[in-house]
Amino acid sequence: MTSGSEPREIEVKLPAPDLADVRRRLESLGAVLEKERHDESNDLFDDDAGSLAGSGRALRLRRAQGRGILTFKGPARFLQGVKSREERESVVGDPGETEAILERLGFRRRFRYEKRREEWRLSGCAVALDETPIGNFVEIEGDPAEIRKAVAALALDFASAIPYSYAGLYARRRKDDPKLPADMVFDPPPK
Repeated sequence: MTSGSEPREIEVKLPAPDLADVRRRLESLGAVLEKERHDESNDLFDDDAGSLAGSGRALRLRRAQGRGILTFKGPARFLQGVKSREERESVVGDPGETEAILERLGFRRRFRYEKRREEWRLSGCAVALDETPIGNFVEIEGDPAEIRKAVAALALDFASAIPYSYAGLYARRRKDDPKLPADMVFDPPPK
């Protein structure tokens, strides 16, 4: 998230089949490991009409490392291949109660996705190494110019950037393979 009049998420998501190679590059560049590999469970909520997803917005409840984070994301815009959107987050004390509140407000869990994430800091950018049930990805968040520098320094291909959220990416995969489960979860569940 960046500072300014409105908190924004500015990022790119890139496929990265070999996360060990990206990790080695991060280490060689002097990047700082901020959070070791951990499991995340993310639930997206919407009303019965799907009005949030239909307008490009998202309401997410994340559970990771013993805490919960409630996130609102506004519609995405793209400028020179970099995604930017409003993002507001708050740590919640009890994710179960937060889910109950959302349900009482008319929101239901519509999609769950899981990932194993490792978080690094490189030259003003947050770099996340994500293992998901549908492949490995690197997300780089920060100033657009610094994002481009980080992509180049990590020897990743900016042209391969994916404009979709994990929910959008998984929906596209399910179109190609309808036998995939409704939620993007590990099988068996993460330990």
